[in-house]
Amino acid sequence: MRAALTHRSAGADNNERLEFLGDAVLNLFITQALFDRFPEKDEGHLTRRRAALVRREALARIARQLELGDLLKLGEGELKSGGGRRDSILANALEAVIGAVYLDAGFAACTNTLHRLYGTMIAEQDSDEIAKDPKTRLQEYLQARRMPLPIYRLKGMEGEAHQQTFVVECETAALSGAWQGRGGNRRAAEQAAAEQILSHLEA
Repeated sequence: MRAALTHRSAGADNNERLEFLGDAVLNLFITQALFDRFPEKDEGHLTRRRAALVRREALARIARQLELGDLLKLGEGELKSGGGRRDSILANALEAVIGAVYLDAGFAACTNTLHRLYGTMIAEQDSDEIAKDPKTRLQEYLQARRMPLPIYRLKGMEGEAHQQTFVVECETAALSGAWQGRGGNRRAAEQAAAEQILSHLEA
């Protein structure tokens, strides 16, 4: 478990491999949980629900409930910059812990743990319709009006290599000019740019 709580900034024996494993275990667990809970829903609907449950913000929310940030071993730079409070580090740490539980106790025990962690969030899905992501909403908005699809361009990356921010520009026939979005990866930046456009189109 020590490795699961060690960020790469703190040394070579870190949680990246366990994070890789935990991500796969979590996706399998969530996929089956949704498959069993919503037998009438199609693949696209289940995919959106799964994405909402395994996204960075959802993982970080659980990590904060477990107070993982206080247990993380971070390098000096990450400590000074408040890495223990950052969504990306918390989410990765939770996935690493899931991977460690799977290795130490097996899939059945890991599933029981995940049921405790995710029980409320999965139950909330019964009453809450999962919102489509901004890129999908923007695409559907444009298609409904027979307008061309938006164009996304990566404009650059900001910050240090271990904490880069992607900058994406989006153009659409629905509005003049270009709209920028920023995020921890290119997809997140594209979503942010689409959200900027939608906030004006839906105002």
